[in-house]
Amino acid sequence: MTLPGPTSNSFISQRLRLHYVDWGNPEAPPLILQHGGRDHCRSWDWVAEELQKDWHVIAPDLRGHGDSAWSPEGHYGMDAFVYDFAQLVHTLGFEQVTIVAHSLGGNIATRFAGLYPDKVRKLVNIEGLGPSPQLRAQIEAVGFANLMRKWIEDRRKAAGRLPRRYPTLEAAFARMKEENSFLSDEQARHLTIHGANRNEDGTWSWKFDNYLNVWAPNDMGNAEQTKLWEAITCPVLLLYGADSFASNPETDGRAKHFQSATVIEYENAGHWLHHDQFDRFVSDVKGFLKD
Repeated sequence: MTLPGPTSNSFISQRLRLHYVDWGNPEAPPLILQHGGRDHCRSWDWVAEELQKDWHVIAPDLRGHGDSAWSPEGHYGMDAFVYDFAQLVHTLGFEQVTIVAHSLGGNIATRFAGLYPDKVRKLVNIEGLGPSPQLRAQIEAVGFANLMRKWIEDRRKAAGRLPRRYPTLEAAFARMKEENSFLSDEQARHLTIHGANRNEDGTWSWKFDNYLNVWAPNDMGNAEQTKLWEAITCPVLLLYGADSFASNPETDGRAKHFQSATVIEYENAGHWLHHDQFDRFVSDVKGFLKD
Protein backbone atom coordinates (compact mmCIF):
# COMPACT_ATOMS: atom_id res chain seq x y z
CA MET A 1 0.00 0.00 0.00
CA THR A 2 1.31 3.44 -0.93
CA LEU A 3 1.07 5.92 1.91
CA PRO A 4 -0.15 9.45 1.14
CA GLY A 5 2.21 12.39 0.67
CA PRO A 6 3.05 14.85 3.44
CA THR A 7 0.71 17.27 5.19
CA SER A 8 1.84 20.81 6.03
CA ASN A 9 1.90 21.86 9.68
CA SER A 10 3.41 24.58 11.84
CA PHE A 11 4.65 25.21 15.36
CA ILE A 12 5.75 28.30 17.28
CA SER A 13 9.34 28.89 18.35
CA GLN A 14 10.58 32.21 19.76
CA ARG A 15 7.46 33.91 18.36
CA LEU A 16 8.13 32.61 14.85
CA ARG A 17 5.72 30.32 13.02
CA LEU A 18 7.86 27.53 11.62
CA HIS A 19 6.73 25.00 9.04
CA TYR A 20 7.16 21.26 8.84
CA VAL A 21 5.70 18.43 6.80
CA ASP A 22 4.42 15.24 8.37
CA TRP A 23 4.50 12.05 6.30
CA GLY A 24 1.99 10.21 8.50
CA ASN A 25 2.32 6.79 10.14
CA PRO A 26 2.16 8.30 13.68
CA GLU A 27 2.26 4.90 15.37
CA ALA A 28 5.80 4.34 14.09
CA PRO A 29 8.91 5.71 15.85
CA PRO A 30 9.66 9.35 14.96
CA LEU A 31 12.39 10.27 12.50
CA ILE A 32 13.32 13.88 11.74
CA LEU A 33 14.82 14.84 8.37
CA GLN A 34 16.58 18.19 8.75
CA HIS A 35 17.69 20.06 5.63
CA GLY A 36 20.73 22.31 5.31
CA GLY A 37 21.35 25.96 4.56
CA ARG A 38 19.37 27.66 1.75
CA ASP A 39 17.45 24.43 1.23
CA HIS A 40 13.94 23.35 2.24
CA CYS A 41 12.07 20.41 3.75
CA ARG A 42 10.74 19.10 0.43
CA SER A 43 14.27 18.25 -0.69
CA TRP A 44 13.81 15.14 1.48
CA ASP A 45 10.75 13.87 -0.40
CA TRP A 46 12.51 10.96 -2.10
CA VAL A 47 14.13 9.86 1.17
CA ALA A 48 10.86 10.25 3.09
CA GLU A 49 9.04 8.06 0.58
CA GLU A 50 11.58 5.30 1.24
CA LEU A 51 11.34 5.57 5.04
CA GLN A 52 7.70 6.42 5.72
CA LYS A 53 6.50 2.81 5.97
CA ASP A 54 8.75 2.14 8.97
CA TRP A 55 8.99 5.62 10.51
CA HIS A 56 6.87 8.61 11.45
CA VAL A 57 8.80 11.04 9.24
CA ILE A 58 8.86 14.74 10.11
CA ALA A 59 10.72 17.23 7.88
CA PRO A 60 10.94 20.82 9.21
CA ASP A 61 11.85 24.03 7.42
CA LEU A 62 14.48 25.97 9.35
CA ARG A 63 13.67 29.58 10.25
CA GLY A 64 14.23 31.77 7.21
CA HIS A 65 13.92 28.77 4.88
CA GLY A 66 11.17 27.17 2.84
CA ASP A 67 7.73 27.99 4.19
CA SER A 68 8.92 28.98 7.67
CA ALA A 69 8.82 32.62 8.81
CA TRP A 70 11.82 34.89 8.41
CA SER A 71 13.32 36.28 11.60
CA PRO A 72 12.32 39.99 11.74
CA GLU A 73 15.77 40.97 12.99
CA GLY A 74 17.56 38.49 10.74
CA HIS A 75 18.70 36.35 13.67
CA TYR A 76 20.12 33.11 12.28
CA GLY A 77 22.72 32.19 14.85
CA MET A 78 23.27 28.57 15.83
CA ASP A 79 21.68 29.25 19.22
CA ALA A 80 18.39 30.12 17.48
CA PHE A 81 18.50 27.11 15.18
CA VAL A 82 19.22 24.67 18.01
CA TYR A 83 16.44 26.18 20.12
CA ASP A 84 13.99 25.80 17.22
CA PHE A 85 14.97 22.15 16.78
CA ALA A 86 14.57 21.46 20.50
CA GLN A 87 11.23 23.25 20.44
CA LEU A 88 10.00 21.05 17.57
CA VAL A 89 10.83 17.87 19.50
CA HIS A 90 9.24 19.34 22.64
CA THR A 91 6.10 20.56 20.85
CA LEU A 92 5.48 17.22 19.17
CA GLY A 93 6.00 15.40 22.47
CA PHE A 94 8.66 12.99 21.25
CA GLU A 95 10.54 11.24 24.06
CA GLN A 96 13.26 10.12 21.67
CA VAL A 97 13.96 10.76 17.99
CA THR A 98 16.10 9.42 15.19
CA ILE A 99 17.64 12.11 13.01
CA VAL A 100 18.96 12.31 9.44
CA ALA A 101 20.40 15.76 8.80
CA HIS A 102 22.42 17.56 6.13
CA SER A 103 25.05 20.32 6.33
CA LEU A 104 23.76 23.17 8.54
CA GLY A 105 20.99 20.82 9.65
CA GLY A 106 23.61 18.25 10.63
CA ASN A 107 25.44 20.82 12.73
CA ILE A 108 22.18 21.73 14.48
CA ALA A 109 21.14 18.11 15.06
CA THR A 110 24.58 17.11 16.34
CA ARG A 111 24.56 19.91 18.91
CA PHE A 112 21.07 18.86 19.99
CA ALA A 113 22.32 15.27 20.40
CA GLY A 114 25.18 16.50 22.59
CA LEU A 115 22.90 18.67 24.71
CA TYR A 116 20.22 15.98 25.11
CA PRO A 117 21.91 12.62 24.51
CA ASP A 118 18.97 10.65 25.91
CA LYS A 119 16.65 12.21 23.33
CA VAL A 120 18.46 10.86 20.27
CA ARG A 121 18.34 7.20 19.28
CA LYS A 122 20.58 7.39 16.21
CA LEU A 123 22.02 10.20 14.11
CA VAL A 124 22.95 10.33 10.43
CA ASN A 125 25.03 13.44 9.75
CA ILE A 126 25.67 14.36 6.10
CA GLU A 127 28.62 16.78 5.96
CA GLY A 128 27.32 18.63 8.99
CA LEU A 129 30.14 19.23 11.46
CA GLY A 130 30.86 22.77 10.38
CA PRO A 131 34.24 24.11 9.22
CA SER A 132 37.27 21.82 9.23
CA PRO A 133 39.85 22.28 12.00
CA GLN A 134 42.12 24.06 9.52
CA LEU A 135 39.39 26.48 8.45
CA ARG A 136 38.30 27.12 12.05
CA ALA A 137 41.89 28.01 12.95
CA GLN A 138 42.02 30.48 10.05
CA ILE A 139 38.75 32.08 11.15
CA GLU A 140 39.84 32.36 14.77
CA ALA A 141 43.17 33.86 13.70
CA VAL A 142 41.32 36.82 12.19
CA GLY A 143 40.33 37.86 15.72
CA PHE A 144 36.88 38.49 17.16
CA ALA A 145 36.95 42.28 16.76
CA ASN A 146 37.74 41.99 13.04
CA LEU A 147 35.05 39.33 12.58
CA MET A 148 32.54 41.53 14.39
CA ARG A 149 33.34 44.57 12.23
CA LYS A 150 32.97 42.51 9.07
CA TRP A 151 29.66 41.10 10.35
CA ILE A 152 28.31 44.62 10.91
CA GLU A 153 29.40 45.66 7.42
CA ASP A 154 27.89 42.56 5.80
CA ARG A 155 24.62 42.99 7.70
CA ARG A 156 24.30 46.53 6.39
CA LYS A 157 24.83 45.27 2.86
CA ALA A 158 22.24 42.52 3.35
CA ALA A 159 19.70 45.09 4.55
CA GLY A 160 19.79 46.83 1.19
CA ARG A 161 20.06 43.76 -1.00
CA LEU A 162 16.92 42.54 -2.74
CA PRO A 163 16.46 38.81 -3.34
CA ARG A 164 17.65 37.76 -6.77
CA ARG A 165 14.79 37.63 -9.27
CA TYR A 166 14.51 35.14 -12.11
CA PRO A 167 12.28 36.00 -15.08
CA THR A 168 10.80 32.48 -15.19
CA LEU A 169 10.70 29.35 -13.09
CA GLU A 170 12.70 27.72 -15.88
CA ALA A 171 15.50 30.25 -15.28
CA ALA A 172 15.54 29.37 -11.58
CA PHE A 173 15.64 25.69 -12.56
CA ALA A 174 18.69 26.38 -14.76
CA ARG A 175 20.40 28.05 -11.80
CA MET A 176 19.64 25.01 -9.64
CA LYS A 177 21.26 22.74 -12.24
CA GLU A 178 24.26 25.05 -12.46
CA GLU A 179 24.73 24.91 -8.68
CA ASN A 180 24.79 21.10 -8.56
CA SER A 181 25.64 19.31 -11.80
CA PHE A 182 25.01 15.92 -10.18
CA LEU A 183 21.25 16.58 -10.01
CA SER A 184 18.96 14.96 -12.55
CA ASP A 185 16.45 17.19 -14.31
CA GLU A 186 13.67 15.63 -12.22
CA GLN A 187 15.47 16.35 -8.96
CA ALA A 188 16.38 19.92 -9.91
CA ARG A 189 12.84 20.71 -11.06
CA HIS A 190 11.31 19.36 -7.84
CA LEU A 191 13.75 21.32 -5.69
CA THR A 192 13.06 24.48 -7.69
CA ILE A 193 9.26 24.19 -7.58
CA HIS A 194 9.26 23.80 -3.80
CA GLY A 195 12.12 26.24 -3.22
CA ALA A 196 10.92 29.33 -5.09
CA ASN A 197 8.09 31.86 -4.75
CA ARG A 198 6.50 34.02 -7.43
CA ASN A 199 6.93 37.75 -6.85
CA GLU A 200 4.25 40.37 -7.44
CA ASP A 201 5.78 41.33 -10.81
CA GLY A 202 5.69 37.72 -12.01
CA THR A 203 9.38 36.97 -11.45
CA TRP A 204 10.62 34.21 -9.15
CA SER A 205 12.92 34.28 -6.09
CA TRP A 206 14.25 31.63 -3.75
CA LYS A 207 12.32 31.33 -0.50
CA PHE A 208 15.29 31.71 1.86
CA ASP A 209 16.12 34.99 3.59
CA ASN A 210 19.14 36.96 2.31
CA TYR A 211 20.31 37.45 5.89
CA LEU A 212 21.20 33.74 6.00
CA ASN A 213 24.32 34.59 4.02
CA VAL A 214 25.71 36.62 6.95
CA TRP A 215 27.02 34.32 9.66
CA ALA A 216 27.20 35.56 13.24
CA PRO A 217 30.78 35.86 14.57
CA ASN A 218 29.99 34.72 18.12
CA ASP A 219 29.48 30.95 17.80
CA MET A 220 30.88 28.57 20.42
CA GLY A 221 34.59 27.82 20.32
CA ASN A 222 36.15 24.60 19.09
CA ALA A 223 36.74 23.24 22.61
CA GLU A 224 33.09 23.64 23.61
CA GLN A 225 31.84 22.10 20.38
CA THR A 226 34.17 19.14 20.87
CA LYS A 227 32.70 18.60 24.34
CA LEU A 228 29.23 18.37 22.80
CA TRP A 229 30.41 15.75 20.32
CA GLU A 230 31.97 13.75 23.15
CA ALA A 231 28.69 13.88 25.10
CA ILE A 232 26.72 12.11 22.35
CA THR A 233 25.89 8.56 23.39
CA CYS A 234 23.97 7.29 20.34
CA PRO A 235 25.54 5.69 17.26
CA VAL A 236 26.47 8.29 14.63
CA LEU A 237 26.89 7.80 10.88
CA LEU A 238 29.01 10.51 9.23
CA LEU A 239 28.66 10.67 5.43
CA TYR A 240 30.91 12.65 3.08
CA GLY A 241 31.15 13.13 -0.69
CA ALA A 242 34.55 12.62 -2.29
CA ASP A 243 33.90 15.57 -4.63
CA SER A 244 32.64 17.93 -1.92
CA PHE A 245 34.32 20.98 -0.45
CA ALA A 246 33.73 19.55 3.04
CA SER A 247 36.59 18.00 5.00
CA ASN A 248 36.34 14.30 5.85
CA PRO A 249 36.26 13.95 9.69
CA GLU A 250 38.08 10.63 9.57
CA THR A 251 41.14 12.24 8.02
CA ASP A 252 41.00 15.60 9.81
CA GLY A 253 40.61 14.05 13.28
CA ARG A 254 37.10 15.13 14.23
CA ALA A 255 35.60 11.63 14.15
CA LYS A 256 37.68 10.58 17.15
CA HIS A 257 35.61 12.86 19.41
CA PHE A 258 32.51 10.67 19.01
CA GLN A 259 31.91 7.68 21.26
CA SER A 260 30.46 5.62 18.40
CA ALA A 261 30.91 6.97 14.88
CA THR A 262 31.21 5.41 11.43
CA VAL A 263 32.49 7.48 8.50
CA ILE A 264 31.63 6.62 4.90
CA GLU A 265 32.90 8.54 1.88
CA TYR A 266 30.88 8.47 -1.34
CA GLU A 267 32.63 8.45 -4.71
CA ASN A 268 31.15 10.58 -7.50
CA ALA A 269 29.21 12.68 -5.00
CA GLY A 270 29.38 16.25 -3.81
CA HIS A 271 27.91 18.08 -0.84
CA TRP A 272 24.35 16.84 -1.53
CA LEU A 273 25.39 13.21 -1.63
CA HIS A 274 21.89 12.06 -0.66
CA HIS A 275 20.80 13.36 -4.07
CA ASP A 276 23.96 12.44 -5.95
CA GLN A 277 24.11 8.79 -4.83
CA PHE A 278 20.52 8.26 -3.76
CA ASP A 279 20.26 4.46 -3.97
CA ARG A 280 23.47 3.88 -2.03
CA PHE A 281 22.51 6.53 0.51
CA VAL A 282 19.10 4.99 1.19
CA SER A 283 20.65 1.51 1.51
CA ASP A 284 23.28 2.73 3.97
CA VAL A 285 20.74 4.68 6.04
CA LYS A 286 18.28 1.81 6.23
CA GLY A 287 21.06 -0.53 7.32
CA PHE A 288 22.29 1.89 9.97
CA LEU A 289 18.83 2.61 11.38
CA LYS A 290 17.97 -1.04 11.95
CA ASP A 291 17.99 -2.11 15.60
